[in-house]
Amino acid sequence: MKTFSEIQTLVNQAIEKEAKIIADKQPHGLYQPISYILEAGGKRLRPILVLMANNLFTNKIDGSLSPAIAFEVFHNFTLIHDDIMDKADLRRNRATVHKKWDENTAILSGDASLIVAYQFLAKAPDFALAKLLDLFNQTAVEVCEGQQYDMEFETQEQVSATQYLEMIRLKTSVLVAACLKAGAILGKADADDAENLYQFGLNLGLAFQLRDDYLDVYGDVKTFGKKIGNDIVSNKKTYLLIKALEQSSDNQLVELKSLLRDKQISAKEKIEKVSFIYAQLKIKEQVNEKIGYFYEKALGFLKKLTVSSEKKEGLLHLAKKLNSREQ
Repeated sequence: MKTFSEIQTLVNQAIEKEAKIIADKQPHGLYQPISYILEAGGKRLRPILVLMANNLFTNKIDGSLSPAIAFEVFHNFTLIHDDIMDKADLRRNRATVHKKWDENTAILSGDASLIVAYQFLAKAPDFALAKLLDLFNQTAVEVCEGQQYDMEFETQEQVSATQYLEMIRLKTSVLVAACLKAGAILGKADADDAENLYQFGLNLGLAFQLRDDYLDVYGDVKTFGKKIGNDIVSNKKTYLLIKALEQSSDNQLVELKSLLRDKQISAKEKIEKVSFIYAQLKIKEQVNEKIGYFYEKALGFLKKLTVSSEKKEGLLHLAKKLNSREQ
């Protein structure tokens, strides 16, 4: 078994090599933005998950590198387009593609990124290719469904907690789950083990995204790496805000809706007043409980895997690290 650090090094070296190859392709205006976001770094968690899952069933994981990179390129494709929709200026502490170039370039390079992802996926071993294509296609369309829901929620007055959880399942969790299942398929795992890994990733992804919502309000700015309260200031419909809207008394609801509508209030005052309502409703405790629910559910599926406990240690350690993260 390779360690997390060894797999991370393997992924980083492979991606950096491929980014250079892509950057040299013509026309540069199409390919350099793809290389730019690919070599920008980030956690590169998705290809790492492919190889970690693969390593549970085989020691020969080098042959799974190309399909693993496919999932990272696909992820970057979604980021390029998301940044345009969100009008974001920065990604991984660098200018977003549409800011460094322009929107038309970003749209076209994003489209090309998706095709490049399929080119990497096509290098998978013959025995796995059909299953991987089915999984990849299902995941790709689900991620788009999740993004559509997220966009609709911006203008939708009422969004339930159930709707929100379904949105983050589609937008975030299914890709994490697919990476783990892809690794199992490449390792010739049986269908039950592949599905248990998928469910492990799905629930871990839900806990991860809820943790993100939590940290935006209750994180430490020194470790979180960005301003606290951005979601509150922008009226983003997070799990916390949705639960608060659902559970507020009549007076609290009037105050909360007034805060959401107020265009003149300072960011500091808005964060303080919304956070006070959250404290009254014990929203912090509720979101922590929900994170714990999905985390424990994820571990339950990990325990079902028919591989030794020793082999599961890497994924268990990663799950604990993601669940306790402060950034």
